[in-house]
Amino acid sequence: MAFTSDELKRNPDFIRALIYLAVNLGDFHRENPRLCRTLVSHQRWLMGQAAYMLFLEADPAQPGTGLTSARLKDLILQTGCASRNTVLAFVEEMLSYRFVRYYPEDEGRRSRRLEPTEVVRAGMFHWLLANLAALDQLDGGNRAQTMMMDRDLADPTHRRAVRMCLESQAWCEPPRRVAMFLWTEAGGLVMDELISRIELSKQIDGRMNIGRVDARALAEKFMMSRTHLQRLLKKAASDGCIGWYDAKRGGDMWFSSEFLTEYSAWQAIKFAAIDQAFKAALTGVEPEYTDEEADSMPENATRLFQACGLT
Repeated sequence: MAFTSDELKRNPDFIRALIYLAVNLGDFHRENPRLCRTLVSHQRWLMGQAAYMLFLEADPAQPGTGLTSARLKDLILQTGCASRNTVLAFVEEMLSYRFVRYYPEDEGRRSRRLEPTEVVRAGMFHWLLANLAALDQLDGGNRAQTMMMDRDLADPTHRRAVRMCLESQAWCEPPRRVAMFLWTEAGGLVMDELISRIELSKQIDGRMNIGRVDARALAEKFMMSRTHLQRLLKKAASDGCIGWYDAKRGGDMWFSSEFLTEYSAWQAIKFAAIDQAFKAALTGVEPEYTDEEADSMPENATRLFQACGLT
């Protein structure tokens, strides 16, 4: 049985799976910084994944299917996550970086189809594989190994998972404190960096030591403004997400267990979609996905950490 988002929220090992994924994606960023940089705000993630989904849904027997600027614009406008001009500018950027290209046979046509280049397809496969490997941490499964042995499972899994995420209002509209990071340019990379530093065994009074965060080095690593990063960290600290043990904001930082619980509850939506989509690709039975998160709140952090044996 595939996990539901509600089951993932209550799984005492889910936070460890999130840390595993953050470390994995951090390694991938070091190898592919420019590609990662284009999809590291939630808005850009939604646009990029929606574009890839439209490409995967192309049916030669059905005219008008596949990825075009117009179809991507219409889909994104339905989610309300970006304006028409933002979508079109995103497509132009992807073309300029050679992450997508036009079909040669569409030259001269009014509506030209787009396809991702090989580097994007490889990156999307790695992202999917990393999420499946994280799910395997929860139950000792072999999803990632199965995907590696049968790569034909990748496209239907990815297509279904993204479609389910796009249909989830709770995924498209993260909680306010999560959105503070995720809607920020490069905020997704910053979040992965902070999550990857968490040591659950060192949780004391609802705070976990994540070591010293060098804003200058981190901004350079993620190709972002140091001022922008410092402003983000300051805002997150004022909202109780993170903070410094030293009142002078020097030395080690901490990450709030309450914020980690909030973030993990949101991530559970995507993980459940991927797991259910993977099962559907294996069995040929379409998943029956429900947006459980729309009407439910994250588990209380104290209860979750008690379940993990960390309090």
